[in-house]
Amino acid sequence: MLFPTYRARRLRRNETLRRMVRETNLGISDFIYPLFAVPGKGVRNPVRSMPGVFQLSVDELAKEATELRNLGIPATLVFGVPEAKDEMGSGAYAPDGIVQQAVQELKQKVSDLLVVTDVCMCEYTSHGHCGVINEGDVDNDATLELLARTARSHAEAGADMVAPSDMMDGRVAVIRETLDEEGFSHLPIMAYAAKYASSFYGPFRDAAHSTPQFGDRRSYQMDPANSDEAIREISLDVSEGADIIMVKPALAYLDVIQRVKTEFDLPLAAYNVSGEYSMIKAAADKGWLDGQRVMMEVLTGIKRAGADIIITYFAKEAARELSKSGRSH
Repeated sequence: MLFPTYRARRLRRNETLRRMVRETNLGISDFIYPLFAVPGKGVRNPVRSMPGVFQLSVDELAKEATELRNLGIPATLVFGVPEAKDEMGSGAYAPDGIVQQAVQELKQKVSDLLVVTDVCMCEYTSHGHCGVINEGDVDNDATLELLARTARSHAEAGADMVAPSDMMDGRVAVIRETLDEEGFSHLPIMAYAAKYASSFYGPFRDAAHSTPQFGDRRSYQMDPANSDEAIREISLDVSEGADIIMVKPALAYLDVIQRVKTEFDLPLAAYNVSGEYSMIKAAADKGWLDGQRVMMEVLTGIKRAGADIIITYFAKEAARELSKSGRSH
């Protein structure tokens, strides 16, 4: 039997060879780790549907951030879970709001960790939607001012970057204008540019207490069937001043990530969301798969699709795995 001159298996014979010819390199510096801030002191509430993830009071948040820095993880994305909610989500933009407190503490205790803040209303509104309700639906334009106030308050607290996740039309432009007028022209915006109305967000809503009290978010988040629409949405955010663009979720949208990376010359983030995390954790707990290996395979797949930045609850575990050899994966 004749063989071709080139044999693909030659370069797969051992780990050193495989690493030398690896096309996609996953590194610790690719990760952003989400944190959930809650009122109180000494609070470390486990999130039932997200093993290994906790709601943390500000003092505990600082301890977690120190661990992130020691692992080499460069950034965190902070979400707030307020003590009280109201129709207008006033806790989102209060100077002493939970995210504002968290940012101040983090920048004081772990100054070299990049602190990104989620800018949205859903965790703060009594109805659980991402903006002001008018006649049973979210009023896009009335919400913009509140989002801008929220972003400004995060900037004033010391945030390094703001990340609007609400999916209101025009919010990047309004936030950019507000930040520029208030002396924060240096502050970048990471826009949740293509955020789909996904069923993978369930565990997050446990963590953030953000389940809508009526209806759903399909009137403002994207239809999972659409790819061309993602390009239009991202084009709008780019034209309005986004510095980093994001696709969320990641696993069911790898084709979108790849397409966006091809069509836009901006840093691209992908959010490896709570449901993607929890389903791997659940299967690993039952012994149905090797959790560590699947974690690394998934994160590598997201990077291979084109993501420059991966927001993931696996960040700490993946960082430890990558650190074992002192090399990228």
